[in-house]
Amino acid sequence: MINHLREDIRCILERDPAARNRLEIVMCYPGLHAIVIHRLSHKLWSMGWFTIARVVSQTARFLTGIEIHPGAKMGRRVFIDHGYGVVIGETAIVGDDCTIYQGVTLGGTRLYKGEKRHPTLGQGVVVGAGAKILGGFTVGDNARIGSNAVVVKPVPAGATAVGNPARIIQVNHELAGNHTEMPGGGRTANAPHSASNTFNAYAADAGDNDPLVKVLHELIDHTARQDARISQLCRAVDSLGKKVDSPDDVLDCERLNKLVD
Repeated sequence: MINHLREDIRCILERDPAARNRLEIVMCYPGLHAIVIHRLSHKLWSMGWFTIARVVSQTARFLTGIEIHPGAKMGRRVFIDHGYGVVIGETAIVGDDCTIYQGVTLGGTRLYKGEKRHPTLGQGVVVGAGAKILGGFTVGDNARIGSNAVVVKPVPAGATAVGNPARIIQVNHELAGNHTEMPGGGRTANAPHSASNTFNAYAADAGDNDPLVKVLHELIDHTARQDARISQLCRAVDSLGKKVDSPDDVLDCERLNKLVD
């Protein structure tokens, strides 16, 4: 338990530049409090003391604003940043080194008991604020889920998913296989959250582009090229003595591209 707590504090120092010292983290970080209390409630749940486990988890919810069902399985060095409004369901599994921001839901879409209803997050996953991951599928290692994304199907390892419904905008193959063997045979993400690596707070990057936006830009540019060719054809026909009326409306590519952005 003490070793886990030390790991939790150290990972917060690595991932949150606002964290100044260990005492501040222990006193002021509700995400840490929620994780520590969940370990107790999960142990009670595993022993079959279901009602007591739920009472403990609801106490944590009252104190922190973070609801983690005692049946959920949480890995090591999981950081719930800010945390208010986070909901993690009964059959959810959160891997080592994951980062979860406020307002995230790891929810289920089915009502059947005794089956995997909630998502599994691989190692090193970053879930941005307000994201909803709904269903009993897997989000691969080191994937990023953008803020307010609604994910309803599996996400490959190293991928970035954004939008509603979420779409894959890129896959980082280096991150997809970025693991290190740990003492005792364990495996963990290869320090995805250190300053020297590509950790993106809130799973956001200024260079990320929605694939739908890319498609619209390509369609606009293609239409502009087609209009130019049609104008050339009209002039060629005019030179042959056949009058062809050119279209009155001209595609304003610049305006349309700005609207799409």
